[in-house]
Amino acid sequence: MAKVRVAGFSISIDGFGAGPEQSMQDPLGKRGMELHQWAFGTRTFQKMFGKEGGSQEVDDDYAKRAMAGFGAFILGRNMFGPVRGDWPDESWKGWWGDNPPYHVPTFILTHYPREPIVMEGGTTFYFVTEGIEVALEQAKTVAGEQNVKIGGGVSTVRQYLQAGLVDELHFAVAPVVLGRGEAMFAGIDLPGLGFRVVEHVATDLATHIVLAR
Repeated sequence: MAKVRVAGFSISIDGFGAGPEQSMQDPLGKRGMELHQWAFGTRTFQKMFGKEGGSQEVDDDYAKRAMAGFGAFILGRNMFGPVRGDWPDESWKGWWGDNPPYHVPTFILTHYPREPIVMEGGTTFYFVTEGIEVALEQAKTVAGEQNVKIGGGVSTVRQYLQAGLVDELHFAVAPVVLGRGEAMFAGIDLPGLGFRVVEHVATDLATHIVLAR
């Protein structure tokens, strides 16, 4: 059965999924890149951006699982770009260039409508203004028997968790303390939502924890 998954989501030891003050220079917030060191050196990550090489060990296994088997992605507005408010024009098409790493329909949560954007490699961005449930319905429709990934950011994952719409979570806990940023677990009762730890593996760069209901 197809699942709604959060996968490959990096957080700090103190529970922040992004640093503060997101900008063009710091798309993941200040020090946010430190959370993702486990992924950067993997073969999966290198391949996503057309490069050769990379590790093929435990971190790569989780990186591969974090991108495989999905028929649709859902992203928050901030994951798509730094633009706030109404779209000033149609020039911004995401952080990733002409060929984003999704390669399937990708739904962007926003309060401001915009026409879909067809990108290279099979990614089409759809902008959903009717809320998280409508976005999930649309994603499930196009995904068919494949999974739907809630790709972030923190606010988007929290909304889907609080609504009881997530089946499985994979967090990569980086050995980093941010002190401030976007808190993933504040006010979230994972056991109360039915989650339990079903898998945990530590590497030098992250502790991978999978929770399921």
